[in-house]
Amino acid sequence: MKYISTRGQAQSLNFEEVTLAGLARDGGLYVPESWPVFSVQEIREMRGLSYPELVVTVLRPFIGDCVDEQTLQAMAKRAYANFSHSAIAPIKQLDTNLYFMELFQGPTLAFKDFALQFLGQLFEHFLQKRGEHCTIVGATSGDTGSAAIEAVRGIKGVELFMLHPNGRVSSVQRKQMTYVEDENIHNIAIEGHFDDCQNLVKAMFNDTGFRDEMNLSAVNSINWARIAAQVVYYFRAALSLGGPDRPINVSVPTGNFGNIFAAYVARQMGLPIEQFIIGSNRNDILTRFFSNGTMSQESVEASLSPSMDIQISSNFERYLFEASGRDAGQIARLMDEFKLKGRFSVDPVLFDTIKQQFSAYRLDDEQTRAEIARVYKETGEIVDPHSVIGIAAARACSVDPAIPVVCMGTADPAKFAEAVEPAIGVKVPYPARLEKVLNAEEHFDVLENDLDEVQGFIRRKVGQVST
Repeated sequence: MKYISTRGQAQSLNFEEVTLAGLARDGGLYVPESWPVFSVQEIREMRGLSYPELVVTVLRPFIGDCVDEQTLQAMAKRAYANFSHSAIAPIKQLDTNLYFMELFQGPTLAFKDFALQFLGQLFEHFLQKRGEHCTIVGATSGDTGSAAIEAVRGIKGVELFMLHPNGRVSSVQRKQMTYVEDENIHNIAIEGHFDDCQNLVKAMFNDTGFRDEMNLSAVNSINWARIAAQVVYYFRAALSLGGPDRPINVSVPTGNFGNIFAAYVARQMGLPIEQFIIGSNRNDILTRFFSNGTMSQESVEASLSPSMDIQISSNFERYLFEASGRDAGQIARLMDEFKLKGRFSVDPVLFDTIKQQFSAYRLDDEQTRAEIARVYKETGEIVDPHSVIGIAAARACSVDPAIPVVCMGTADPAKFAEAVEPAIGVKVPYPARLEKVLNAEEHFDVLENDLDEVQGFIRRKVGQVST
């Protein structure tokens, strides 16, 4: 399996090279040269597999011969050994044909663990095989940071620098990152919002001199391996509800488009997903796009669901590449326009194609509180302010009541207790693994939103390690 850039000017790479590279050198994102497709019978044969076994089966076509079978099996087992539920991704029924998949049973209580626990295994394996060191830089709106830190802390040959927007993540999210004392972990609070952090990361990758000097790699969903690992739980969801002989719809709260794109990939691979539903908060760049065909960046506003406080949906580039018939020239022009003007529009024919596949819905903070209260009153489930937006979107946008909708639960409500408790009037239970985090000393540096300052900080820290 080879991987190509959405902008068409970067060298094609294999899975190992793509995992370590992160962003393509032409600024694009890597996607498979062609989509592997499972037959209906092959998908049926996935029923009854354990979650690690399903990981190996679904990801094998993407990985090719970059990891041998025995090693891949061991990596999958290790990646999901520390999840607190035996099902790894359990599903609950909320209503007639409305289901909720708990993707927060991992070590940091968020869906990012599914991809990053596996990605940590890949980094360790590939770097040891090559005898190399790498510097990972990432940006987080809350959950990616702690999940990445838990995945690579203590790994020899890896220095991780995680950027988060200062004061714009929940206190639990921040403490899950900053309590870690491992010497290869460096937390940076940027004076700005998430898009500033993300832009700094992209700028560092686009600075080829710095990229080569530091041997940069990525853990954000610009890294293809992260998307690939997320595809697996959509297979689990469909198989649990009668797939492939019964279709499903999916509803996903998303800001960066990575989680919903993984569902799209699953359909490309043969999984019968009929409808993709997107939930947005007040930072509704995706909802606006799906209503008028224009991607238009506005100012980022703080909300009850900070992980979606985003105005640049990086992974949407991958979907546009597919929807446009893999027209890399068109994608490069659109992305250049967005970088220059903060907006772009797609032509009506392309927009009609897109609207046939996706629906989108937004909730502001007041509506989010009301939906948290409604879900608790009607089902007894305590749901975080991101996941509940996916539930509301499913109820508003599902077009065929006969098809089950799976809403993706992206975080444990304890991570956002300050938003949830006033809505339901009861205390949110805290998982035991959070207790040590909340009482630990924090370790992070505050830097300005300045590329030179951030790069200088990274150079100094890496230099201290190398000497």
